[in-house]
Amino acid sequence: MDWESDPVGAANEFFGPLVPGMLGCRFTEVTNDLVVGRINVTKQLIAGTGYLFAPAVVALADTLCALGTPRNAPDGTTFTTIELKTNFLGSAREGETVEGRATPVHVGRTTQVWDCVVSNLDTGRTIALFRNTQMILPRRAYAPRGRTGTPTPRDLPWVPVDEEMFGNEAE
Repeated sequence: MDWESDPVGAANEFFGPLVPGMLGCRFTEVTNDLVVGRINVTKQLIAGTGYLFAPAVVALADTLCALGTPRNAPDGTTFTTIELKTNFLGSAREGETVEGRATPVHVGRTTQVWDCVVSNLDTGRTIALFRNTQMILPRRAYAPRGRTGTPTPRDLPWVPVDEEMFGNEAE
């Protein structure tokens, strides 16, 4: 995964096995000022109403904002979402494609605010307006609850936390 030379490939590889990938999120552009991704609406993403399950839209928008945040944050930092809001204006049906376009509204030293407009590409209509606020935090050592030993620096958001990262020392 090379986040500098191929951020789109790295995003698709990283999120592929995680929740965004399970929902079918595919990323097409990752820059400091614009992050774009799509979901092809499948039968598995349809709610009981016959329309796209709303959490899939939130997952797409939130992930797009999360991809842009570290590109604009100081070195040695990580981030966490402190607020998100979605206004739903429409939806999509099976076989249609939705696209999110996330842009930074505020890039500060300790917070960032991102907006994401999600559209149904088949109808041309906006289906959701999403706003996300991120708190920028200093990166620090981390160990899972109950683990003993010396914590290892956590290199998130780009490296998933797993047992190999922390070693297999005896409890």
